[in-house]
Amino acid sequence: MNNRRFARTAGWLVLPCLVAAGLLAWYVTREPASPFEAQQATSFDPALVSRGEYVARVSDCVACHSLAGKQPFAGGLEMATPLGAIHATNITPDREHGIGTYSLADFDRAVRHGVAPGGRRLYPAMPYPSYVKLSDDDIQALYAFFMKGVQPANQPNIPSDIPWPLNLRWPIALWNGVFAPTATYAAKPGQDALWNRGAYIVQGPGHCGSCHTPRGLAFNEKALDESGAPFLAGALLDGWYAPSLRQDHNTGLGRWSEEQIVQFLKTGRNQHAVVYGSMTEAFNNSTQFMQDDDLAAIARYLKSLPGDPQRDGSPWQYQPVTARSDVPGAHTYATRCASCHGLDGKGQPDWMPPLAGATSALAKENASAINITLNGSQRVVTAGLPDAYRMPAFREQLSDQEIADVLSYVRGTWGNHGDAVDAKAVGKLRGHTDPASSSPIILHMR
Repeated sequence: MNNRRFARTAGWLVLPCLVAAGLLAWYVTREPASPFEAQQATSFDPALVSRGEYVARVSDCVACHSLAGKQPFAGGLEMATPLGAIHATNITPDREHGIGTYSLADFDRAVRHGVAPGGRRLYPAMPYPSYVKLSDDDIQALYAFFMKGVQPANQPNIPSDIPWPLNLRWPIALWNGVFAPTATYAAKPGQDALWNRGAYIVQGPGHCGSCHTPRGLAFNEKALDESGAPFLAGALLDGWYAPSLRQDHNTGLGRWSEEQIVQFLKTGRNQHAVVYGSMTEAFNNSTQFMQDDDLAAIARYLKSLPGDPQRDGSPWQYQPVTARSDVPGAHTYATRCASCHGLDGKGQPDWMPPLAGATSALAKENASAINITLNGSQRVVTAGLPDAYRMPAFREQLSDQEIADVLSYVRGTWGNHGDAVDAKAVGKLRGHTDPASSSPIILHMR
């Protein structure tokens, strides 16, 4: 009798478990709907292909999918994750290794939802939580460019190094359900066209939050638009600190005018800073190619994002100092740094950036200051011409302690109020980073 009762109870438990398992299997393998399901693109207007090239520039597809000396968009870039290394894929129209067999709907699902044909989930290193905001028109143009404006590359994709079972893709669908939006950008009725265009670029194709927004425990961006205070508030990523893009006086754009933001994105420099770190790649292949109206729109939108004085601290003000040789790091600064950045720390704008009031000298995170001192900066290429000035690498000339001392001096002089740098932090980054290449990836798309 008890056995029959147990069997009935077990049967009632098994049924909902089977239903739940079936729903889960359906949810994680389903392909999102696309507005292009019934649309077959067989020919492409050259104007549409050209428009798609511009969208690819704004979206900075080069950054992950191209390597120096390799065919454009053939993939291969290694990206470290907490679970293991993954590699960017071939997105040329090659039919064997690339996306040559993708329909427009397949392409749409991959770009805006992170789902490849067959329901295979893409790792969110692909910024589809941002790209989902791309308009239908921009998706069509981007597809036209990759199908007709890019040469096929017979380059096999490199498998990820993530071990089983961590490499199972189906949990990504659950992550998407919690953290990835599903709607394209909708213009805010209370804002003008310029602001909305800037918001669209920053949130969508520009995917600025991928670097500049802090992430949660699940590696999700803590906010995806201006409705969240963490949006573009600064984040540590790959050995660099991507600063705030909000109106923070010390660590953001609070001291920058709209015109100075445009100048920085267009030329790679202004009186406050010069591009370095990961931003150099974004400048070399993306922002300098943007139309002036779009740069103005980005500047307008960024200037509308309020800062956080509590997080940012008391506003920086320049404080002149008398040169002292008895302060640790002062002699190193005078002999190694002052010829470019000045004994007064003011640099030589717009060519040699000031260190007095620099974000890297005011931010709590010191990774950028350490990284660029150890490894130097990549070559900045403007309008096809390489920059004559670049930050040299000091990893062979200075010890960990010497670098810590000179950076502590910089972060505590001229009114700078960044914390001192520890030699152990320098040693850690020394072991995990490499000198910047003097031969950056500069892609001439066509």
